[in-house]
Amino acid sequence: MKHILYIMFTFATVLTVGCNKQKQAIDAQNDAAKTAIEHQKDAVDAQAKEAKAQAEINAKIEKANIEAKQAADQAQLDADKKKADADAAAAKAKVDAVQK
Repeated sequence: MKHILYIMFTFATVLTVGCNKQKQAIDAQNDAAKTAIEHQKDAVDAQAKEAKAQAEINAKIEKANIEAKQAADQAQLDADKKKADADAAAAKAKVDAVQK
């Protein structure tokens, strides 16, 4: 009877130790999965931050291009205005020359 009790106690101990190892393995796997997910979240955050920074840079470049085009268009219109004034002055001078 003592041997049967000893064998049963040993078997129960082996099962308990085996279960603990399985639980530890499950916990380790769970921790590894959580760590991997955290690293992925960090990577997503970094990518989003980089994308936002690039979008801001692109917006500044686009704004500068728009302002440069506006300045160039204004300069062209000013030149066209001066040319129109010069053409009108020349036409007036021609009329004056013909009348004299």
